[in-house]
Amino acid sequence: MFNIVLVNPQIPQNTGAIGRMCVNAGFRLHIIKPTVFDLSQKAVRRAGLDYWHKLNPIIWENLEEFLAKNNQVKDRFFFASTKASEYYFNVKFKPNDFIFFGAESTGLPLSLMSLNPQNMVKIPMTKEGRSLNQAMAAGIISYEALRQNMGENPEIYM
Repeated sequence: MFNIVLVNPQIPQNTGAIGRMCVNAGFRLHIIKPTVFDLSQKAVRRAGLDYWHKLNPIIWENLEEFLAKNNQVKDRFFFASTKASEYYFNVKFKPNDFIFFGAESTGLPLSLMSLNPQNMVKIPMTKEGRSLNQAMAAGIISYEALRQNMGENPEIYM
């Protein structure tokens, strides 16, 4: 239904938790290397629990490879970023959209977000914090996309 894209993830537990969420939500997970961990690492599998083998993530060697295969749908790329001005809940997500999340310490590359800057979205936060955990942010935005589109296939979530 939707595509979650992790660009250079750094924390295996986040990647595992997002993979678990993708299986439960019926989303496809894309992981763009480099990662600082091996995708077969025990921490990824532990966080993904017994869902990891059901996930079948698409692993891209780099951002260039991903863009070469998917650039034709860049108008449906959405970028989670604290630099955005639009809130995620004001966006109308459609099935097959790509929702990007950046590396935990650096976020998404500005060059990537410049492909479609009007599709940068943020999660509201107080001035006390600067960011959310990657897996938490992915869950918040992903389930809003699902909520907006669940009417199309509600039986698969029963």
